[in-house]
Amino acid sequence: MTDGFATRAIHAGQTPDPVTGSIVPPIHQTSTFLQDGVGNLREGYEYGRSGNPTRTALEVQVAALELGAHASAFASGLAAEDALLRAVLAPGDRVVLGDDAYGGTHRLLARIHVPAGIVLDTVDLTDEAAVTEAFSTPVQLLWLETPTNPLMKIVDIEALAARAHAAGATVVVDNTFASPALQQPLTLGADVVVHSATKYLGGHSDVIGGVVVTSDDRIAEQVAFLQFAAGAVLAPMEAFLLTRGIKTLAVRMRQHSANATAIAEQLLAHPSIERVFYPGLPDHPGHEVAARQMRGFGGMVSVAVRGGRAEALRLAEGTRLFSLAESLGGVESLIGHPDSMTHASVRGTPLAVPENVVRFSVGIEELDDLQADIAEALDRI
Repeated sequence: MTDGFATRAIHAGQTPDPVTGSIVPPIHQTSTFLQDGVGNLREGYEYGRSGNPTRTALEVQVAALELGAHASAFASGLAAEDALLRAVLAPGDRVVLGDDAYGGTHRLLARIHVPAGIVLDTVDLTDEAAVTEAFSTPVQLLWLETPTNPLMKIVDIEALAARAHAAGATVVVDNTFASPALQQPLTLGADVVVHSATKYLGGHSDVIGGVVVTSDDRIAEQVAFLQFAAGAVLAPMEAFLLTRGIKTLAVRMRQHSANATAIAEQLLAHPSIERVFYPGLPDHPGHEVAARQMRGFGGMVSVAVRGGRAEALRLAEGTRLFSLAESLGGVESLIGHPDSMTHASVRGTPLAVPENVVRFSVGIEELDDLQADIAEALDRI
């Protein structure tokens, strides 16, 4: 019998220290390991780049949460993505990327991997005609987010994975927005899951990291080799902080989702808001799919502000508890203007975000306080 999610989050990979009995495994803050003879390694550890017990504990923990067989942890989400792309692609391979993806992912593909010979097409993966056209040409890799960043589109993972596999493509899902507490793409047919662990996995805005999870032995071996050979590994202290954050992931995501749902409804009723992007709202075009493949709708809400860029900036700069900052997924609430901040790198591309869009990362503060903060900011637009 498999333990429940919250139980795995607390116990997977977290064996108490056998020497002292410490319930929390120690941080192995070391660059190298004593050998009992040439090539006679203790538990397989020899050098911090090739392996570290604290990093291993995190990798076991995240793999368990995603119901995957293997995980590799990296120094950032983009380092994790880059290693995966290098592991599975060859020059001439074609990547289909959702047209509302994280700007950094698009930049990585367009400015680093395309010059190295990869072919990139961005596609609205919620548009049946666009998907049909995309698969009319050979595809080696399908990369999708759901919910997307920042327009909160919902993609049917199971249906698209089946379609991609029929075309011989590998399917990657960036699960950063949902986290494994709300969605487990490997169980829906995805081959690989990637995370910016900086966000909901860490949950406290105090660490940068990334993880690749898969049950495909070949992909796992290639990613692990690149982790070792290229060296963008997660440091022991960061691995410890992520492990500690993950232990409260289940309860945090419940509160993020509850607060975000209430705030989405508040924003929907305000005359200064033209549109609310949140899959928990019944009129969201992806609501039914999200309800089927997710266990909650998450803590991210975006809005289109009536007027335009100036009004959107006034909202983004007008809150008190929602701090104006990049990133997301921490216990504290954040607000941002994607076109100027997180997605500035995709201006002028198919992934450009409308200038009147504002993104909220809804934290776990008291809901009344958050709603009052938003109401005051809206009154000043």
